[in-house]
Amino acid sequence: MVIRGRAPLRVSFGGGGTDVAPFCERQGGAIIGSTINKYAYCSIVPREDDQIIVHSLDYDMTIKYNTSENFVYDGKLDLVKAAMRAMDIRQGCEVFLQCDAPPGSGLGTSSTVMVSLLVAMARWKGVEMDGYRLADLAYEVEREDLKIDGGYQDQYAATFGGFNFIEFHGRNNVVVNPLRIRKDIYHELQYNLLLCYTGKVHVSANIIRDQVKNYEVKDSFEAMCEVKALAYAMKDELLKGNLNSFGRLLNYGWESKKRMSSKITNPQVDQLYEEAMKAGALGGKLLGAGGGGYLLVYCPYNVKHQVAARLEALGGQLTDWVFELRGAQSWIVNEDRWDYKNIKVQLPEGDYVFPV
Repeated sequence: MVIRGRAPLRVSFGGGGTDVAPFCERQGGAIIGSTINKYAYCSIVPREDDQIIVHSLDYDMTIKYNTSENFVYDGKLDLVKAAMRAMDIRQGCEVFLQCDAPPGSGLGTSSTVMVSLLVAMARWKGVEMDGYRLADLAYEVEREDLKIDGGYQDQYAATFGGFNFIEFHGRNNVVVNPLRIRKDIYHELQYNLLLCYTGKVHVSANIIRDQVKNYEVKDSFEAMCEVKALAYAMKDELLKGNLNSFGRLLNYGWESKKRMSSKITNPQVDQLYEEAMKAGALGGKLLGAGGGGYLLVYCPYNVKHQVAARLEALGGQLTDWVFELRGAQSWIVNEDRWDYKNIKVQLPEGDYVFPV
């Protein structure tokens, strides 16, 4: 038996950074975004002994310990240890982790991995958790137990999935508002967006710490307020289908966000962005905290090919993707049903046997 968990990665359109304390606790934060068809996977294979074996398929890393040990956070797959502790896992098992994007890509990878871990473990243990309980627990484990700096949005985006406008007022006070967007609108939005990997990942915790430090700086604080206001404006324009206006608001948001921390951008990103705008893009932004990872660019259909060619000429790597409207999921696989010694097919002209 294999217990499988999957959670989608996310792209944020506006409001990024306003989900981080102390801003969200004192002012209230707001983010608009969606999930895409890039995922974090967790597979759990129960064992009869007390051994726990964890494999990171992305890093080709394996660690082993047993259920009687204290889970020591030593920088080696600590997400798994913290999830095991939170879910009170006392049975031996083998865990396999795999993610469609690297850490620091700006797609919320570490939080999405945590959600996939927890949703798989909940299925294994028969624990019922609604979306809010799952996202709250993922936040608690990552931000409070492991002390990883960051905001709230990634855990909630990965758990709920789809297009959401999420409002944040601090711990246990998050409201997820699913957006009912017409299919023709989000199909057109998807067609007009480019997702470009800059080839450089970032350490989001460092950028977030700098942003928090700048909370008392007048210009940075005003930029955070503008980013929050833009999230509300982008929600309205998206729901009404005013996509070119939505694209231009992306640009306003990017210009405002850069004022929140000097670490948010770098010369390579600035060049990619400026050249995309010269080629006809209306707006865009780095995803996640900033510093590198994926660049999201909005361009009208008639200049999309020009923007794409310019980004690739500068070393950007364009990525195929679509919106994913489902959130975290789990299921059980019975591997015994996969294997047969022979497959036999009876047809009028004779029997055929295929040894597998």
